[in-house]
Amino acid sequence: MAKISGLGAKITLADSGSVARTISNDITDFTLNTPIAMQDITGIDKSAHERLALLIDLTVQLKGVANFAANQSHAVLSTATTSATTRAFAVFPTSNGSTPTLPANVLIAAYNMTRSNAGELTFQADLSLADGAVPTWA
Repeated sequence: MAKISGLGAKITLADSGSVARTISNDITDFTLNTPIAMQDITGIDKSAHERLALLIDLTVQLKGVANFAANQSHAVLSTATTSATTRAFAVFPTSNGSTPTLPANVLIAAYNMTRSNAGELTFQADLSLADGAVPTWA
């Protein structure tokens, strides 16, 4: 696969009723992190570190513009404060159908709104892996 841009990316996130909603139009940028915990197992006879790979995780940060229309970002994300349930999440990094996607079950850890001094109303949402399944690009 050739190098491509992220133009046309798509993000879906289930609402509190488990219906997948496409909220891409409200998202201005996103960050995906898949850290792997490491255990240092270096013996005193070594001059460099030895490590074991442990648990993998997934964290997602979404940033966007507030949208209070039905089934859009606010309707999906604002229920996190009343419904801390596992949500189906998927990111499609580009509109090109041949690129990999990353599906996962997540919890909404935070949904924060900001009103700047210029008047922009934006949000940031933090999502975390919910179910112990290794996030895998498909």
